[in-house]
Amino acid sequence: MYKFRINGENFMIETERLALREFMWDDCDNLYEILSDAETMQHYPQPFNKEKTKHWINWNLQNYQEFGFGLWAVVLKETGRFIGDCGITIQNIDNEFLPEIGYHIHKKYWKKGYGSEAGKAVRDWAFTNTDYDCLYSYMKYTNISSFSTAKAIGMRKIKEYSDKKNEISYVYAITRNEWEDLF
Repeated sequence: MYKFRINGENFMIETERLALREFMWDDCDNLYEILSDAETMQHYPQPFNKEKTKHWINWNLQNYQEFGFGLWAVVLKETGRFIGDCGITIQNIDNEFLPEIGYHIHKKYWKKGYGSEAGKAVRDWAFTNTDYDCLYSYMKYTNISSFSTAKAIGMRKIKEYSDKKNEISYVYAITRNEWEDLF
């Protein structure tokens, strides 16, 4: 269903409609358009400025080197249009460092299934290419779209906890065994 390929330095995951690839510095303006939008970032403390967007790209470039993964640029295959990011990062979730699937899709492309399509591809890539027995997503309790996407990729809510960043965070997860049962 998904194509995973690494040609030299070119990493890519392909779905029916999307290509996920490593960030490039040329993505900065497109990513800034998404991460600086108040509606898109309403569940974050505040939208990103240009400097924070550059930091976000740099953090992911470092993640690729350190872990072999990070958040990847999400591009429409048909047009080449950059529409967001999706990938796996190591996150502090209730004082545990865990592999988390994260995603941001440009609001022009909401409600078209791109977040769940990208999330499923990342989930499959992670279980195929890592030894993780469980993958997580966490989000602010008010982020209905985010936990709807987590459910759409086969995750279930496993807990909620209080924290300074989100007031209350919900944690969703899927185990390797649950993933295998999907097929």
